[in-house]
Amino acid sequence: MSTLLLALAPASAPTPDSPILPSGVRGLWGDGEVVVRGVRSVVVGQRAPRGELDEIARRADRAGWRVSAVLGGPLRPLVVVPASASEAAGLAGVGRVDGLAAVADRGRVIIVPEYFARLNSTGKDVVLAHELTHVVAGTDHLPPWLYEGFADYVGYRDSGLPVRTAAAELAAEVRAGRLPGELPGPAAFAADGRDPVRLARAYQEAWLACRFLADRFGEGTLVRLYREARVDGVDRALAALGLSAATLTERWRDYVRDQLA
Repeated sequence: MSTLLLALAPASAPTPDSPILPSGVRGLWGDGEVVVRGVRSVVVGQRAPRGELDEIARRADRAGWRVSAVLGGPLRPLVVVPASASEAAGLAGVGRVDGLAAVADRGRVIIVPEYFARLNSTGKDVVLAHELTHVVAGTDHLPPWLYEGFADYVGYRDSGLPVRTAAAELAAEVRAGRLPGELPGPAAFAADGRDPVRLARAYQEAWLACRFLADRFGEGTLVRLYREARVDGVDRALAALGLSAATLTERWRDYVRDQLA
């Protein structure tokens, strides 16, 4: 998951700048497969309109540049567009993807077409940058608030969206006098369709935790903390900043109130 994506090109005509498709996507569906190449990205779809895949390739190129601006690069995104959410879940090896517009899996971003299509232009760009961050940065050995919050930090970084707009569900809670009591745990990120508003708030809570760290200590420190946490654990990485889980939670709650009240 932490390795950079490969550049891709037709199997029939490889060049030094565009090697063959990797085995993970070559002949993915057997027939009806459409391959579109952007400047640095490759999009593979099943019986999808070429214009739709062209648009996703352009967005994937932008997402790659946005992720590179934070994590370094160059990046060459690979995006898979199946025909349905159930097929997306099958490709990702998970039970359900309810409420998710895309998922990251084995060096690729898998679009969940029913949910991705509901997003506006900015939302699609945020989602692709978010999932590509997972692919490049990895998620192993990290709590979900950190890896989901960090991916949203990268996704929203150049979006131009106001904080209250991007965190609308959480803002409604704060205005009603209800601050989150703790950083969201694994159960809050369950994509089972039972509580989509709580799922949205979990991502927003995680995002604002990472946004707080970037605002307080700088973006470079946030990136370093993320990488150190994958090696040494999040508690030791936070301790290097003079924080514990408890002090981070306290300061994050104050930040949420300040940003959203």
